[in-house]
Amino acid sequence: MAQKKVRVLVGTRKGTYIVESDTRRRSWKVRPVSNAGRDIFHVTADPRRPGTLFAAVNSGFWGPIVYRSSDWGKSWREVATPLTPVAKSREPMFDPDSPAAKGRPVINLWHIAPGHPSEPKTVFIGTDPHGLFRSDDRGESWSPVSWVQDHPDRKNWSPGAGGPCLHTILVDPRDPKRMYIGMSAVGTFRSDDAGAHWHPTNQGVETPFQPEKFPETGQCVHHVALDAEDPEVAYRQDHGGMYVNRHGMEGRWERVGKLKGAPPDDFGFAVTSAPALPGRAFFVPLGGEARTTLRGGLDVWEWNDRTRRWRSVLSPKLFPGDYGVQREGIAADALEPAGLYVGTTTGQLVVSPDAGRSWTLVPYQFPGIHSVEAAVG
Repeated sequence: MAQKKVRVLVGTRKGTYIVESDTRRRSWKVRPVSNAGRDIFHVTADPRRPGTLFAAVNSGFWGPIVYRSSDWGKSWREVATPLTPVAKSREPMFDPDSPAAKGRPVINLWHIAPGHPSEPKTVFIGTDPHGLFRSDDRGESWSPVSWVQDHPDRKNWSPGAGGPCLHTILVDPRDPKRMYIGMSAVGTFRSDDAGAHWHPTNQGVETPFQPEKFPETGQCVHHVALDAEDPEVAYRQDHGGMYVNRHGMEGRWERVGKLKGAPPDDFGFAVTSAPALPGRAFFVPLGGEARTTLRGGLDVWEWNDRTRRWRSVLSPKLFPGDYGVQREGIAADALEPAGLYVGTTTGQLVVSPDAGRSWTLVPYQFPGIHSVEAAVG
């Protein structure tokens, strides 16, 4: 039997990189770049089909393109891109007379999410401008989720600094009909009918940049992660702080980024959770006008929701300097102990094979990193 490998999927400003190790995660091999010269906002593995990867590829010349690999990124094939929607979705998600059915330009592809295990061919993709698309044939065709594209308040949705993007898609592992999305600067929403209808889930999340500090929508959510053991628990990194919700994103979010012992600032973009560490989340706090790390070096903090305590798991002294980390810039693997991976906008990839107790730098200078994900197989 072939030994399992850990693969870190790295999306950069200039291509897709696959970084490999064995399960000890002590040394790493960087495979040759794919999609060279293009902006890769997100690369993800499909756990339902080991070896299958999807990449959200953006080019100022060629436009947005979806690529799929069936061999862990050794080769890639262009599949369909949600530029001209086709009427293949199931009602009531798709309205053939809607503006979405007539097509709306897609500027960038932001996030790709495999569907529920019970729907092995379903894939979702989030776009700029605010858009959610669904494929039921592994990316061979796409249809818009009409609630997002045709929402009556859409004209009032404001972009974040990165544009009007739908960047977070979460499918509840227990229920294929329950989903969550996050949009900048609109907020988070929940659906309990596979995307036909949605309702806002932003109670208690502050909008410090608006006159009304706690509106129903208008929050600039940066990223959300479900707890890897209990998907009722969600960890949220917002423009207005670090939050936890323990009720399927219903009710009020608690701002834990201002509790005693918290990071010096609870602004940031990235958050993740590891299966081997239930009840914990990892954040990368940023600050200042440059939105870089705060304490003179790369800085990662762990929130323990069971003890309600914060602790720094990466000393800034280990990797001194000013670093940026984007919303997909931190990931965890499914091993025990958990592996943690952080990619920076200046092209560093740092790895902890033991849940933050020790860290190493992968000895390779990447282009600026947009996203990291970890897959074991």
